[in-house]
Amino acid sequence: MSVWDDLVGQERVSEQLSAAARDADALVTAATTGAPPPEASKMTHAWLFTGPPGAGTTQTARAFAAALQCVSPDRAVGGVPGCGFCNGCHTALIGTHADVNTVAAVGTQILADDMRDTVRKSFTAPATGRWQVILVEDAERLNEKSANAVLKAVEEPAPRTVWLLCAPSVEDVLPTIRSRCRHVNLRTPSVDAVADMLVRREGVEPAVAASAARATQGHIERARRLATDPAARERRATVLKLPLRVDEIGGCLRAAQELVDAAADDAKALAEEMDAKEAEELKAALGATQGGRLPRGTAGVMKDLEDKQKRRRTRTQRDSLDLALTDLTGLYRDVLALQLGSRVAIANADVEDTLERLARGGSPESTLRRIEAIAACRDALDRNVAPLLAVEAMTMALRAG
Repeated sequence: MSVWDDLVGQERVSEQLSAAARDADALVTAATTGAPPPEASKMTHAWLFTGPPGAGTTQTARAFAAALQCVSPDRAVGGVPGCGFCNGCHTALIGTHADVNTVAAVGTQILADDMRDTVRKSFTAPATGRWQVILVEDAERLNEKSANAVLKAVEEPAPRTVWLLCAPSVEDVLPTIRSRCRHVNLRTPSVDAVADMLVRREGVEPAVAASAARATQGHIERARRLATDPAARERRATVLKLPLRVDEIGGCLRAAQELVDAAADDAKALAEEMDAKEAEELKAALGATQGGRLPRGTAGVMKDLEDKQKRRRTRTQRDSLDLALTDLTGLYRDVLALQLGSRVAIANADVEDTLERLARGGSPESTLRRIEAIAACRDALDRNVAPLLAVEAMTMALRAG
């Protein structure tokens, strides 16, 4: 199974990247054997992957990184790089390849400190692989200093270094950076394509796969989680009941508190195991004694790790809240479709009774105002407004209609 099988509903992009990986392989082969390089190479040193949420920009970039590191012997007889089975492909896909370096936002921004070592490494030759690949998952979160560091590295890269930047749109990246990248735009995969992927790759029952794909409207990762995690389905069911609980002010406040608490619990559960592992690994690297005591002068390093983990927990909580708000927006979108008699497919067919009740109890105008209230809450969270205050304001707006 090749690395391109992970690109759901992106046939055109797969063809483009496959051709570039083939030329990249020829360039490395020419440099190491003295053979003539391809005359018109489709490979370049910097790529910008954009697309709507759930389209799989990071997965696409990682698949491309795996193809660049592919060492399958089939390449020598005309095979396409990206077999998915060789050591280069496997380690790149699971994130352990020594020459595939991934940078992601820990908090709300990618700080210059987080980029410094990566930028420095981008100027070195590959240690074991065919290319030095730098994958930036949240390029839209680069702040001014970290973006300038990336710009300098992209302007004058090492001969066998490739930058892969992922962002929602080209407008989210500095013009000076995006002008030096080849743009690859992904589209939202169809509901049928996502459902088919869940059946083939995850072994999900067809009916469950179709329901998850329809509920998430083609968002690959959310569909996978919804189809395979009963707790995720339970949380979604709780969120979709929220509009029925805001008839009174007390209900609004309780619903907001429960939504924020659930997001905090999610963040805590995700962080606990990762935080403990990181702390133990750092202590071992610093030479902590058997009793856990750190050598003198290393307390500041541990404090930096704790600050990083705190920023990550904050972001995880906000991401969990944003996911709930996305589900809520989809619910009101279906309500609006019913109110207008639209033939648009209903995403939340599993809660049709709730949709009918909300449609009868309001007007299209009030539904639009509620959708705007949810969007305002998401904007407030992006501006670092306290989550409870933002969600309480939203639930009160949902009650007012």
